[in-house]
Amino acid sequence: MADALDPAKARAIRLVICDIDGTIVRDDKTLSDATVAAVARAREAGIAVTLISARPASGLGRIVGDLGIEGAVGAFNGGTLFEAGGDVIEAHRLAPGDARRAVEALDGAGVPVWVFADGLWLARSEDALHGDRERKAAQLDPTIVQDFSPWFDRTDKVVGVSDDHPLVERMEREIGDLLGETANVVRSQLYFLDVTAKVANKGDGAAFLAKAHGVPLEETAAVGDMPNDIPMLRRAGLGVAMGQGSEAVRRAAGYVTASNEEDGVAKFLDRLVEARRS
Repeated sequence: MADALDPAKARAIRLVICDIDGTIVRDDKTLSDATVAAVARAREAGIAVTLISARPASGLGRIVGDLGIEGAVGAFNGGTLFEAGGDVIEAHRLAPGDARRAVEALDGAGVPVWVFADGLWLARSEDALHGDRERKAAQLDPTIVQDFSPWFDRTDKVVGVSDDHPLVERMEREIGDLLGETANVVRSQLYFLDVTAKVANKGDGAAFLAKAHGVPLEETAAVGDMPNDIPMLRRAGLGVAMGQGSEAVRRAAGYVTASNEEDGVAKFLDRLVEARRS
């Protein structure tokens, strides 16, 4: 990681791929005026900004509109790409057997489970842990079911939810060992474990987005704060860690900006614009 931004590398960036939670939005899930203005300045300078998130597509629409984003964006860690207007470009879903095994493993460990499929957030309880936060992020209410199996053949994501963070980390390892050849298993928050299709990871997602925007990967920057962001930080031309990111995330990045509460994305975008002007 580096505290200084290489001016030549900064001038080469044509596309910035931003994570949402903990990155481009504040802790209360809102966009700051400074970030909205910085995205507009970047666009005027010829630098496109797009989004990639573990959120479902429904959770990206409002932010896409507020930021004036054009072109492809990525939901489910990049497993689903869709145009800013809502048309799906491509979707990669879990194999039915992998969805079933992930649910069974989480159930066996006593970790509450959510399933995302058919545009629905499926949960077993109306008062699901972190449910209010998910309602705000996903822009969805949960559909209450006790049996997820009717959706296993079209599951976008299985999520384990627990405030026992060491347990979530342990399940990341165990389910990763179980499904790692065919699925992507990674924490998107300390309390969320996401299981998606193998290519539904932010490294491949960043590559898909770069191609969709017609920009070489070496001319992209990726910005994130969590372990599920590390693949795109390593794969993009420039990886940028948020100031509050863990040491592992910071090590994977070529540059560290300020925290999400300190408008770190806005500050980074303004550095890119300044580099172009100089």
